[in-house]
Amino acid sequence: MNRKINLFAIICLLFITTISCTQNPTTLYVSPSGKDTNPGTENRPLASINRAIALVHEVKGDKPNQIIIKDGEYFMQKPIILTSDDSGTETLPLVIKADEGAKPVFYGGKKLPKFEYVSENLWRVKIPEVTQYNWYFEQLIVNGKQAIRAKTPNSGFFFLSSVDETVLKRGTGRRAELTSKKIMLSDDGMTELCRISDNGLDNVIFTFYHKWDNTRKYISAVDKDSSAIFTVGPGMAPWNKLDNKTRYSIENYKAALDTCGEWFLENSGYLYYIPRKNEIIENTIAVAPCFKQLVVLKGDAGNGEKVKNVRFEGLSFQASAYTMPAKGDGPTQAAYPVDAVVMADYAENIHINNCEISNTANNAVWLRNSCTDCNVTHCYFHDLGAGGIKIGTPKKPGNIDDLTKNIIVDNNIIRSGGNIFPAAVGLTIFNASDNQIIHNEIANFRYSGISVGWTWGYKFSPTKRNKIEFNHIHHLGWGELCDMGGVYCLGKSEGTSVSNNVIHDIYSFEYGGWGLYTDEGSTGIVMENNLVYKCKDSGFHQHYGENNIVRNNIFVNNIIAQLQATRIEGHISFTFSNNIVCFNSGKLIRNNWSKIKLETDYNCYWDTRTKDIRFDDLSFEQWQKTGKDEHSIIADPKFADIGKLDFSIENKAVIKAIDFKVFDYSQAGVYGSDEWTKLAGFDPGLSKLFDEAVARNEERRKLNPHFP
Repeated sequence: MNRKINLFAIICLLFITTISCTQNPTTLYVSPSGKDTNPGTENRPLASINRAIALVHEVKGDKPNQIIIKDGEYFMQKPIILTSDDSGTETLPLVIKADEGAKPVFYGGKKLPKFEYVSENLWRVKIPEVTQYNWYFEQLIVNGKQAIRAKTPNSGFFFLSSVDETVLKRGTGRRAELTSKKIMLSDDGMTELCRISDNGLDNVIFTFYHKWDNTRKYISAVDKDSSAIFTVGPGMAPWNKLDNKTRYSIENYKAALDTCGEWFLENSGYLYYIPRKNEIIENTIAVAPCFKQLVVLKGDAGNGEKVKNVRFEGLSFQASAYTMPAKGDGPTQAAYPVDAVVMADYAENIHINNCEISNTANNAVWLRNSCTDCNVTHCYFHDLGAGGIKIGTPKKPGNIDDLTKNIIVDNNIIRSGGNIFPAAVGLTIFNASDNQIIHNEIANFRYSGISVGWTWGYKFSPTKRNKIEFNHIHHLGWGELCDMGGVYCLGKSEGTSVSNNVIHDIYSFEYGGWGLYTDEGSTGIVMENNLVYKCKDSGFHQHYGENNIVRNNIFVNNIIAQLQATRIEGHISFTFSNNIVCFNSGKLIRNNWSKIKLETDYNCYWDTRTKDIRFDDLSFEQWQKTGKDEHSIIADPKFADIGKLDFSIENKAVIKAIDFKVFDYSQAGVYGSDEWTKLAGFDPGLSKLFDEAVARNEERRKLNPHFP
């Protein structure tokens, strides 16, 4: 009898265990060859992450729930969406990660049919959905790279001649609510426009580059006789109008299809493409993006329930979409409204590790409303339509408890952005506090590298105690926009540190290519142990601010000047001490450096061309008699080899005289394996193109200093 009871118990236990393993798995598998009707085992995987998340949501196990993604390509039918119901716990997080040794890629788009030959140098593909469903997309990925929608000029810009604005509706703001603009084109621009058929003009996009902004517009009308186009929309900002310094390009017409990597989509449904070198038609894969977001984490703001404890590891997300509104895109600093591939709101303890995001029409990641204790580490974000990472909200939260904070962005490569929105920033902190931006590689953007703060002037700003440290920030601007910095700061930012960064090759079109830039109201920021070189306007510039500390930095060979300050105020603007300033071109100081209230001492200055260094019109001795730099010195720091970027200081007497604390600038940038640090290396071909862009702009500036 006991043996029968024991046998019955064993059978029941085995049955319960079987049911548990079937209905309550601790690990689910996803594969391109899977089916969403499968149970999600390794041998019978699911086809989508969303189905796996639904299963995890339905049944919680006693062990960490993991979704393992098998190798291969996933063409998504909809974004991955996580709510507070999908949260893990601190000890049992929800982990969505690549299988060991796998590199799965998720595409937010549709794989197109195979190309066919029109000629050896022109291919095409018929897309039936264009005519059947009016599917008209604006981005294309070919063989894993962004293709360029046909535009002119292929490099550089046309210039406007003039702009006349007629107010149609005034409104109450500083900008008119509705205006018509008559935009006079240069001769070369009008010649190009005349190549476009009249029915093709409706889809043409003009991208205007003005100061720190971009405006993108369709044409409302064309007057070829007067070389004018007309647009309708909100009035121009008085502080940033379109004028005869505005550059522009013309996009999306077939006559512009004239160089490798360009494409054009006809209303007929035929997409034309000029192949890049070494592309083979049989092996070419094209993807048309369909979704703006590929991953959405959305907590419940009303109930105060966040998405918590989720980890993404080893995944690649590619091909996000953007469609320009019929009214176009107005100018917005830092392209601040543009969303991201990964959007998070009301989220906590979210980790994105060892992931890739590329070929986007927007940003990579935005930790936006009320996000706390999240990490983005060891990720590769590249070929971006806008910027890399955005933290916090442009609008201050009504409840300070909803402020985004405690975000760590560490050891990431963020580069090659601004392809659709050139005013975008590599990494932006809006209204957010206590974040750490450390050991990142940020390069090849058209505007600033890191932007911190979103409050102009001395009004209250919640953006405090952010650490911008050990980053390598370089090759920004490309002579396309103005008013930019390697690190750009705004507003009252007490406790913020901008330290141990290496910043170089920052080049604006006209004014404002700075390494360290404290703009309107910057307050309470410490900038120390930074190496800054080869910036256009100066290594450091303060527009206006209060009680900032600039100490123990090295400024070398910036182009127009080394140091700059603009607004004269009644308080101490900043303290400048223990710095080494060495240069071979331009001035030492410019604008109002000699007139503002600053405390400056124990610095070393060296002009390789002369020992008679001038502080505006003053000699060094005269400058010291004004109470400035009383213990500073004129001396050669004797860098080991500037040509090879070895800034080791061989003149030990300088170090002692100004109490300089030697810092290891080689620690800036990413760290880890040889493969990872090699990936962070900048393409020598891009570096050469950047230098050529600088040389062209410098030649223009020398010929006409008032108009670059």
